[in-house]
Amino acid sequence: MILMGIDPGPLESGWIVWDTVKEEVLECGISPNKLIRISIESTVKEWDIDVVLIEMIASYGMAVGESVFETCVEIGKFDYCIHMIFHSPKVILIKRRDVKLRLCGNARAKDTNIYQRLMDMYGKPGTKENPGKLYGVKSHIWSALALCIAYQEELREAEFKVLDKVMLKYVKTEREVRR
Repeated sequence: MILMGIDPGPLESGWIVWDTVKEEVLECGISPNKLIRISIESTVKEWDIDVVLIEMIASYGMAVGESVFETCVEIGKFDYCIHMIFHSPKVILIKRRDVKLRLCGNARAKDTNIYQRLMDMYGKPGTKENPGKLYGVKSHIWSALALCIAYQEELREAEFKVLDKVMLKYVKTEREVRR
């Protein structure tokens, strides 16, 4: 499955295209929002993206500034743009809290905890001379990657639950056959 993660900002956003099978970065960057919207059609077609994940703003009862509202508008523009161009891929809005819980098991985790968890899973990004699996991941791209990995982990857990049900049904059927 090919995922695209977007960490939206008021003017520019971090984005990544992630292959869940090879577990590798196919493409990533930090680009002006307008450029992302213009190029999203070619990106989705080029990589045959299955799901676009966008980090969603959540209210925690605190006062927020203008940039938060501008980011909300950008999230809506991304969502609208993708839905108007395609009937697929699926767009999923994911709150940061859910990413923290999935990757770190704690809603109070900080960005550094998330980045460390991702490096524990896939290694350090490395350098141009010695690139790692996450080469090119920096700044807001980390958050975009975290969306992809959290979603990937959620899917794996769901697959295991389905397998557990199938195995349980199989065991029950075997018991009935033996009787």
